[in-house]
Amino acid sequence: MSKRRATPEETVRQIAEEAGGVASAEIAALRAKVEQLMTDHVTPALANAAGRAEHAAESAVAGLRDQANRISGQVQEKPIAALGVAALAGFFLALMIRR
Repeated sequence: MSKRRATPEETVRQIAEEAGGVASAEIAALRAKVEQLMTDHVTPALANAAGRAEHAAESAVAGLRDQANRISGQVQEKPIAALGVAALAGFFLALMIRR
């Protein structure tokens, strides 16, 4: 019995299927490498950045609270001076808005 020879179309189809299989395997390997890099490097870096941002936000809030408490204490100690400062600030703000 003789073996039937493949037609050129069948040969091209077979080569394309083999190349597709190789490409799929390479894509899967690359995907796995990217996922590993994300797990090893990107995720910890993002967690670190998020922690630093949270700490900075907490520090800013604490500073603003301290300033608000200080200003509140000064207003209670010297209400007339605080009223004068507020009036001057309002006057200058009105001047800037008119222009």
